[in-house]
Amino acid sequence: VQLQASGGGLVQAGGSLRLSCACSRRTCSNNAMGWFRQAPGKGREFVAAISWKSSSIQYADSVKGRFTIFRDNAKNTMYLQMNSLKPEDAALYYCAAARGSSSTGDYKDYNYWGQGTQVTVSS
Repeated sequence: VQLQASGGGLVQAGGSLRLSCACSRRTCSNNAMGWFRQAPGKGREFVAAISWKSSSIQYADSVKGRFTIFRDNAKNTMYLQMNSLKPEDAALYYCAAARGSSSTGDYKDYNYWGQGTQVTVSS
């Protein structure tokens, strides 16, 4: 397994969760990484992205100020801290590794995907 997402679960609106994405060194070394999500009946949506050295970070407008993406390259792990969760944040969250080292919100720039972790937010 090259990417393994974890940390999803059920949380009440206003609560917090931290997602983790463990990757093999070959998969994410020198690569940007990102989080995407997909709710039932909807397309895959960009959430956040981070460059290899964490110098460039992007967020979807819908999560700015509530979510924080960060990574620990020594541990080959990326994280998504999600605060003030809303029911509309409920989705299957995927982590992905990009082909290049610069952050990008375009799913076409990603060539490795994890299996997804489910986030459910109750109102």
